[in-house]
Amino acid sequence: MKWQGRRQSGNLDDRRGMSKGKAAAGGGIVVVLIVLALQFFGGETGQQLAPLVEQIGNSQTVQQTEQRELTAQEKEMGSFMGTVLADTEDVWNQIFRDNNIGDYKEPTMVLFTDAVSTGCGNASSASGPFYCPADQKLYMDLAFFDELKTRFGAKGGDFAIAYVTAHEIGHHVQTLLGTSQKVTQLQRQTNKVEANKLSVALELQADFYAGLWAHYNQEYLEEGDVEEALSAAKAVGDDAIQKRMQGDVIPDSFTHGSSEQRMTWFMKGFKSGDIRQGDTFAEILN
Repeated sequence: MKWQGRRQSGNLDDRRGMSKGKAAAGGGIVVVLIVLALQFFGGETGQQLAPLVEQIGNSQTVQQTEQRELTAQEKEMGSFMGTVLADTEDVWNQIFRDNNIGDYKEPTMVLFTDAVSTGCGNASSASGPFYCPADQKLYMDLAFFDELKTRFGAKGGDFAIAYVTAHEIGHHVQTLLGTSQKVTQLQRQTNKVEANKLSVALELQADFYAGLWAHYNQEYLEEGDVEEALSAAKAVGDDAIQKRMQGDVIPDSFTHGSSEQRMTWFMKGFKSGDIRQGDTFAEILN
């Protein structure tokens, strides 16, 4: 991805290089276990868990103090993330204008190391990148992307990072449009299997939105970028993760969609460039 020397977002909150203080006993660990039990990779964590995490997390604090200067490599990665975030701002402001959706409210991206305090409670890097609708911020420990490659078999590369970022921005768009809130209401009124299907539809739509962003950002793409995104999408499919973690696949327990579904919806967004083509719910729920 061509990013050097381009505009960087002013909505980047870089908390790396900070050390966290001790949290009150018990709560933080419980929050992390809940997150890990429901999902590995981003997505609806904040929307579904906010009430529970807030109850547990309010009894503790994560204090952070300046610890060290960031390395040159860390600073470069911060600049890259700032550029990707700026690109999402430009694209989604345009999409909202072109489709008469209203004003696009730009989110903040928080870069952190190890642990972070959010509007949805305290979280650790083990939960992976996630979006918190309570404060409308994205939280990312960039060490996740090393694990995405070494543990989950993705190709890696800068556009794999851009894809994950664009996916989380997709959840922000869903919050602005009211989609996430509607899904949460419906999930409370149905059984676990149907609730999982709703979750899958929500996640696949976020993948579609990531592809839609890439469509509008093609002038900055380089050879192999789309393949990097597809490799990341494949690596975090529910079937791929279940095969790797437990040896068998249980479709009724999917919360994010299969590898094939995630790649398909990313490419649909990328090829169509039309936000109206992203009705994942009609396909998944029928």
